[in-house]
Amino acid sequence: MSYDIAADIQRLKKEKNAVILAHYYEEGDIQDVADYVGDSFYLAKMGQQVQQDVILLAGVVFMAESVKILNPSKTVLVPDLEASCSLVKGAPYDQYLAWRRQHPDGIAVTYINSSAEVKSISDVIITSSNAQQIVESIPKDRKILFGPDQHLGRWLSKKLQRDFVLWPGACEVHVLFNAKKLYELIAQHPDAVVIAHPECDDTVLQYAHVVGSTSRLLEEVEKNPAKKFIVATETGIFHQMQKKRPDVTLIQAPVMDSGCSCNNCPYMKMNSMEKIKHALESFNPQVGMSEDLRLKAKISLDRMMDITSGKTVSWPTKFTV
Repeated sequence: MSYDIAADIQRLKKEKNAVILAHYYEEGDIQDVADYVGDSFYLAKMGQQVQQDVILLAGVVFMAESVKILNPSKTVLVPDLEASCSLVKGAPYDQYLAWRRQHPDGIAVTYINSSAEVKSISDVIITSSNAQQIVESIPKDRKILFGPDQHLGRWLSKKLQRDFVLWPGACEVHVLFNAKKLYELIAQHPDAVVIAHPECDDTVLQYAHVVGSTSRLLEEVEKNPAKKFIVATETGIFHQMQKKRPDVTLIQAPVMDSGCSCNNCPYMKMNSMEKIKHALESFNPQVGMSEDLRLKAKISLDRMMDITSGKTVSWPTKFTV
């Protein structure tokens, strides 16, 4: 991307009193023009705290919704309203509500990769970076409903030795990493450290030396003295990994079809520098919702923020919606 458009965006940020938050899965030029770059939990926290009048979230729409829920007085922009998520699409509100009603005594632990409507009928939101801490705060005698990512839920259930009722959702990017091909790749690079996101299938995770959120995987590359890493997550994270460790070799974990670029999230890649510039110029597209929905969804996000801040929370005894 040319310097000119980056300079235009920097100028617009000052003129509009705007801040850009970008996810690790965005293209490198977008990450470089952002004020804050991180995983979904970090972006939610920063979106709640920033002082600028305008927040542009370069990621996917559910992330921008979370910022609007937590910081409603701000104008929240996205580069493209069609930048959704397979987990959001795979957990429609009506179906998620019916599932909740089947287990009224359960605590609904919902991944942040969900719509505002689904958050509004959830008890607590988690991200891959704080999921363990939040689940450990739930009394052991309470049933846990976990959605919409079954692979993250299954990994967490095994790690914490807690039974979950799992929603059958999956990330369309992470499920394509192939265990057999990964095994073969490891044989070719026995000196490589294998790191993987917990949205990957069990068969892939079994080969990983480290399983964790995007921020955890970035930390591993930064601090581990190894010189070679096989990475099973979306390719956007390579930009920050290479900036932290220009001396390392990063190898993308293989997917089922070796000729496929499926390890790029198609929704994250819908964003562009041109769309960011347009959004800052026009204040469009904006993310909004009714105040009733916002307040309902805020309950589950507030629990996440409270628990991760060390506060004690109370849990509802029964779901009644």
